Amino acid sequence: MNTFMKTTLAALAVTALGVTASSAETRITYKSAKTGSSYYQMGVELAEAMKAGTDGALIVTIEESQGSVQNVMEVKARGADYVFTTPPALVGLAQRGKAMFDGKGDPKFDEIRALFPIPSLTMHFVMSADSGVTDLMGMEGKQILLGKGSFGATEGEKYIETFGLTDKVKIADAELSNAVAALKNGQIDGFVTAGSWPAPNVIEAAASTPVTVLSLTDEQIAQTGRTKLVIPAGTYAGQDADIQTTSLPVVAYTTTAMDDDTAYALTKTFWESKAKLGDTSPWWNGVDQALMANIAGQIHPGAQRYYEEAGIALTDAQK
Repeated sequence: MNTFMKTTLAALAVTALGVTASSAETRITYKSAKTGSSYYQMGVELAEAMKAGTDGALIVTIEESQGSVQNVMEVKARGADYVFTTPPALVGLAQRGKAMFDGKGDPKFDEIRALFPIPSLTMHFVMSADSGVTDLMGMEGKQILLGKGSFGATEGEKYIETFGLTDKVKIADAELSNAVAALKNGQIDGFVTAGSWPAPNVIEAAASTPVTVLSLTDEQIAQTGRTKLVIPAGTYAGQDADIQTTSLPVVAYTTTAMDDDTAYALTKTFWESKAKLGDTSPWWNGVDQALMANIAGQIHPGAQRYYEEAGIALTDAQK
C-alpha cells in the first residue's frame, strides 16, 4: 500500500471515529434562573449528574435566565435540545394566553411537555435580628428588598398587597444579588427570596449576621392560596424552630420537538441520580414521587416510558 493510500485511510478512520463520538453524544440546553440562585446551582448539579449517569452521553449546558416567564416565552424560538424550569401554573397560563401571556400566545406553547419535578419554590422572608421583626405584619415601616423580575419579587409584592402592607413597607430599589451585603451593612431591614430550601443567599445571610426567617400562620398561608411547607429547625444558622411558609411546585419541561429517547434518558437519569444528589445538596431530598401530582399538564412520551417501567402511575391528564 502506497503512502497516499495509507494517509487517506488514516484520515477516513479519524473522521469515522469523530462521527461515532459525535453521534453518541446528545447536547441539551438547560435554562434555569439567575446566576447565584438556588435554581441555577441545581442546574449545575443536574448537568453533572446527567453527564456522570450516562457516561458522557448527555451533555447539559446551563443557561442563565431572568425568570420562569422568560423560560416559557423562549419555547417560541427554541428547538429539540431545550429544557427549562417553571411552575406548572405558568405553562397553563401560556397555553391559555392569560395574564402575562395575554396577546403573546403561540402554537408552540401547546407543545410543552413535562419531564420531572424539581424542588419547589419556597418563600423566605428574611429579616435582620436588629430590625426586631418576628412576624409578617411586623414588616410595617421597614425597608425590604424584593429584587426585580423574578418569581420571588412578584410573589413578594402579592404577599405585601394581600396582607395590607403595600403603603406601609418601603421597597428598596436594588437587585436581589445585593441583598446579603445590604442586610449586613444595615441598608435594608430584610429581603424576600424564593428558592428551594436551604437557599444559598439565606445561608449566606444567616452566616454573616443574625437574622430571623419569618413564619406564616395557617390563616396567612390560606390567604396566599399556596401550598404549606415547613423548613426544619436548624436549616439556617440561629434557627431554633421550624419555619412555616409557602411553596410553589416547579417542573423541568421540554417540548414535543425532543425525541423520545432523549426525554427518556433525561428522566431516567434524573430519578436514578436523585439520592446521590441529595447526599450533597439537601434540597433534592424534598423531591419524591408525591410531587408528580403537581404536574398538571402532559408529560413527554419519552418520560412516560420511564414512568411506566418504574411503576409510577400517571393521571389521564398527564398522558
